[in-house]
Amino acid sequence: MPADDSPARAEAAFLGLAIGDALGATSEFMTPAEIRSRYGVLRQIRGGGWLGLRPGQVTDDTEMSLALARAVLACGGWSLPAIADALVAWMRSKPIDIGATVRKGLRSYMLGGGLTVPPNDWDAGNGAVMRMAPVALLTFGDAALLRRCSLEQAHLTHNHPLSDAACVCVGRMLQAALAGADRFCLHALTRELVALHPTFRFDPYSGRASGYVVETLQTVFHFLFTTDNFEDCLVGVVNQGGDADTSGAIAGMLAGAFYGLDAIPRRWQRQLDDRIGAQVRQAGRALLALAPAPLLSHDQGP
Repeated sequence: MPADDSPARAEAAFLGLAIGDALGATSEFMTPAEIRSRYGVLRQIRGGGWLGLRPGQVTDDTEMSLALARAVLACGGWSLPAIADALVAWMRSKPIDIGATVRKGLRSYMLGGGLTVPPNDWDAGNGAVMRMAPVALLTFGDAALLRRCSLEQAHLTHNHPLSDAACVCVGRMLQAALAGADRFCLHALTRELVALHPTFRFDPYSGRASGYVVETLQTVFHFLFTTDNFEDCLVGVVNQGGDADTSGAIAGMLAGAFYGLDAIPRRWQRQLDDRIGAQVRQAGRALLALAPAPLLSHDQGP
């Protein structure tokens, strides 16, 4: 896919998020051995899992990303209060799943109006990184805006240096992929993250895939760089179990932006809930249309 086809890549990033979420929800909280015993290799969007989902149903990863996207699209640009209000409305809708740190942060805003939770050693989960697709699309072409918006949305619920660094890195990788970067460029961005926080080192891969943001990104990066197509990347990630819906969502957004729409298996697109599929496709392109100064090549990336 050519580098100037960033709208299609934007659509693929948001669609990849939802597909990774729906695929990984089946194996969430399972061990690799349990997955092998039950499914052999999980390759289909089956639903079920600990949440008892319908096939193609998504979880909080996609739902929160869509809530964020709708808020900024309705405002015509970035508005943290509108995003906070949208996420609170989502929480009040009694979603099928919501993380404890997310709930705590949104309740703090709901009760006190603060848009930033205080720093907390227990906030190094992956709940802010999973919302990065709409942030990266909206800020495509402006490195300073990407960083500011990444941290603002993160600090609504998660305020920890590892979460912050993960959000910025994933956002930069998404924008580079949208601009047509090759895997060497993406790998260079992960090396910058590891240089800043060596705990993110993913070679050799530990095999752990929990909700701890470090282990989530180690899993995503390992399979992104040891596979050569969208399907194998996501299959590898979700068969690690653990927090598989979120690791699948993050892998899906990165692999979607990198490989493009044509690389996303048709069967997975058909298996995804039709309403969700239409919403993420539309949101991906609409967010990019609001971007300040779309990049012409990955050499101009953040």
